Amino acid sequence: MTKHRIYSMSFASVYPHYVAKAEKKGRTLAEVNEIIRWLTGYTQEGLDAQLEAKTGMEDFFAQAPRMNPSRSLITGVVCGVRVEEIEEPTMREIRYLDKLIDELAKGRTMEKILRK
Repeated sequence: MTKHRIYSMSFASVYPHYVAKAEKKGRTLAEVNEIIRWLTGYTQEGLDAQLEAKTGMEDFFAQAPRMNPSRSLITGVVCGVRVEEIEEPTMREIRYLDKLIDELAKGRTMEKILRK
């Protein structure tokens, strides 16, 4: 999938896939939302508003109230690429979220996922 195509997708169109991946492994919608809020600084109301507005991926991250400074601690491989080596800022943010959802689905504790 090209960068342009990913950016033009709405966050709302990707969100159900995050939720399904987590729920398939016995995790919850609440945990997915907590991860997204931790990463972006959105309140639950703000996240819900972004979903309702069908905000594009690029704008979703650009409009985030406060990207968590601890996100730089997220390392590893997503889609065959090391997240810490992704140079394009928006793509790195997208892959950080992908990695966090992967960790959730793999059974990591929320404390570890949220780098506490």
